[in-house]
Amino acid sequence: MVTLTIDGQEVTVPRGTTLLKAAESVGTKVPHYCYHDGLSSPAMCRLCLVEVEGAPKLQPSCVTQAQDGQVVHTGSPNAEAMRRGVLEFYLVNHPLDCPICDQSGECKLQDFVHAEGREHGRSREPKRVFGRDDFGGDVLFYGDRCVMCTRCVRFMNEVEQDPRLTVVERGNRSVIDTFFERGLDGTNWSGNIVDICPVGALVSKDFLYKQRAWDLDHTPSICPSCSQGCNIDLHTRDNLVQRLKPRTNLEVNAHWMCDHGRHNYEFMNRGDRIEAPLVKEGDRHTEVGWKEALSTMLDRAREVGGTVRAVASPFSCNEDLAALKAVVEALGGGEIVYRLARAEEEIPLKGMPTLARRRDLAPNGTGADALGLERVGDDDGTGGLETVSSHDGVVLVLGDALQDQAADFAGGASLFVYLGTHASEAVQGGDFILPVTTFAEQEGTFTNRVGRVQRFWPGLQAPGAARPAWLVLGAVASELTEAEPANTAAEAFSRWVASNEPFAGLDYASLGTRGASMNEPVSAAGD
Repeated sequence: MVTLTIDGQEVTVPRGTTLLKAAESVGTKVPHYCYHDGLSSPAMCRLCLVEVEGAPKLQPSCVTQAQDGQVVHTGSPNAEAMRRGVLEFYLVNHPLDCPICDQSGECKLQDFVHAEGREHGRSREPKRVFGRDDFGGDVLFYGDRCVMCTRCVRFMNEVEQDPRLTVVERGNRSVIDTFFERGLDGTNWSGNIVDICPVGALVSKDFLYKQRAWDLDHTPSICPSCSQGCNIDLHTRDNLVQRLKPRTNLEVNAHWMCDHGRHNYEFMNRGDRIEAPLVKEGDRHTEVGWKEALSTMLDRAREVGGTVRAVASPFSCNEDLAALKAVVEALGGGEIVYRLARAEEEIPLKGMPTLARRRDLAPNGTGADALGLERVGDDDGTGGLETVSSHDGVVLVLGDALQDQAADFAGGASLFVYLGTHASEAVQGGDFILPVTTFAEQEGTFTNRVGRVQRFWPGLQAPGAARPAWLVLGAVASELTEAEPANTAAEAFSRWVASNEPFAGLDYASLGTRGASMNEPVSAAGD
């Protein structure tokens, strides 16, 4: 450890810590562009210069290591004058297009100039113009806005390790460009360069002119696209998911997420949802209230009895799956299966070997395995339900829309109950069709491929009378076992999830926004 003084405040940090990170530890944020926690530090933007007593000139805080006894001034007249000068140079050729720039509201240049920049520019020369360039994939490049921090170049070189970008020309003609005509087409992680661009030089085609950054609500969540369990933020407005952004968790995905997961969000915005409980009467379904639907279903379940066959979805959270398991056990026991689509191969991030788009294309296959569910079907997520479809007892289906099944699915069942978000032709034969929420509309946990249990929060309002599956199934299980129902996700986790051995000892509140590993290792689905 070393002890130094930053802006009059004594701080002790591990040896090797840079002055920039040491300042952050005491709440002082030094402006910077080229530095990023997940990349190398070229010290080329010259914006993070600070004054160190005894040094002959200002020092770049992103590469200068803290030393015992140093006295550092981040806001000295010399440091502030240098930052004003650097910012003025950045603005010499920068266009005044903030009103139409997608980065407006998230732009570090706006923030830094507002905090420390000159009130008026002094340049009388015409600005140089580059225009817009399509880099391929989902990325557009506005060269006029670029501050040449080279974060994008370093990400492609160091992290994705697919060097598709470089700096061409020199001086004020320097610009980021792609090699030949290939651009970023065919890459799998290049969307991250939009996230790390500190200005509006790199923007997403998908998000272009869609919303203003300050109008978006941010909700911590987990990417549902594979078993990696990347931490993300849902950016929402008007009760629609507008985009997904990676959320930093060094134990899982660091600062990154793959393009496959980034663009897989429209299913959360689908209409045609089941919005009210439906009870079959003759050849048609009638909308009823939850109380009537559940009481009628319980009466039917007690009346028919027999064994249970259940189908679950690896897109359902641990609480939903555990509540389904509790209902099956309360009805006399039976088999619970799930289907999971798998990609042909994983797509690793070469600069971070522990991060990849995994083969298992669902977020909670590991949770299903840990709760004792059995995977069936093919790698395209179809088939495997012949035993369930021909079952003459109770059939429960949670989350799996049965898109590949025939209209007479479970036609011989004494009771067929479907809980889901959308109804397919096979679902229409259900005696009870109950609306439940997606993960984006409820609170709960997923378990990723290495057994890390991670929480997510609701970013959208549920349509109609849709409710979390753990709440619906929990009410049924509690009625069957004469136990108190769980009214919150925390209670559902404690009562039904943590009672299973792999999850024993985990506390819902202590999972926080980073998650925690299961006490007992389990085999990840697909390994």
